[in-house]
Amino acid sequence: MPELPEVEVTRRGLAGRLRGVTVCAVRLGKPLRWPLGIAPQALQGAAVGEPQRRGKYLWLPLAGGAQPQGRGGLLLHLGMSGALAWLEAAPPPGPHDHFDLVTTHGTLRLTDPRRFGAVQWSPAIDAPPAAARLATLGREPFDPALSAATLHAALRGRSSPIKSVLLGGRVVVGAGNIYACEALYAAGIAPRTPAGRLSRQRCARLLAALRSTLARALELGGSTLRDFHDAHGAAGAFQHEAAVYGRAGQPCRRCGTPIRRAMQGQRATYWCPACQR
Repeated sequence: MPELPEVEVTRRGLAGRLRGVTVCAVRLGKPLRWPLGIAPQALQGAAVGEPQRRGKYLWLPLAGGAQPQGRGGLLLHLGMSGALAWLEAAPPPGPHDHFDLVTTHGTLRLTDPRRFGAVQWSPAIDAPPAAARLATLGREPFDPALSAATLHAALRGRSSPIKSVLLGGRVVVGAGNIYACEALYAAGIAPRTPAGRLSRQRCARLLAALRSTLARALELGGSTLRDFHDAHGAAGAFQHEAAVYGRAGQPCRRCGTPIRRAMQGQRATYWCPACQR
């Protein structure tokens, strides 16, 4: 599933391509998770602004066209298997190509085999329906306001396992399954540890580990296990550096203890029983 690094890599790859283009047409394929929410022809003639990211969502601002009040934007989510591609000369859409934003300089295409992704129009990012989608998101991991103290306070009283809290996204966004496993390993924290039992010192280690893990994933273009590729078709490479994820039964690179795997909240969790307490 595309997580924060993959979505941010996509945003960066699209930023320069979309700046200053104008929408010529919108093509819809099979229904996605949410309806578009506006007539496709109402977006024709709209100027596309700088793409933004919030958690695992992308916001594409639009100005002009036949939109109400002459402005709005598209909130995009890649779901479980979606990917956005920028095509200067788009081939005919295939069976899994469900949305095309045709512009004066190329086509932005959403490909999603499972159709859990979504594209929805909203009059603004802070207005419904976009505001409702984003309302429950926690802090961005690189937000300067997120500190060991604020993380510790947000976890206080929570009995759920720290891995589940990270995946939930209500405290901090973007720590998908791979990155939660890797950050907890780097911080030396067992994934089943009740979140409320983490000391402020351990929260500091976890926050530092989460930031370094996500930063490294961004450097490597994210992770590609099956479907993800960036806006220009390149696969991510972080998965090749994973210390625990996908390495069940292999020796820990620190201590040699075999890495364990278990299901936690319907997601596979990987950890070292010796290094993570």
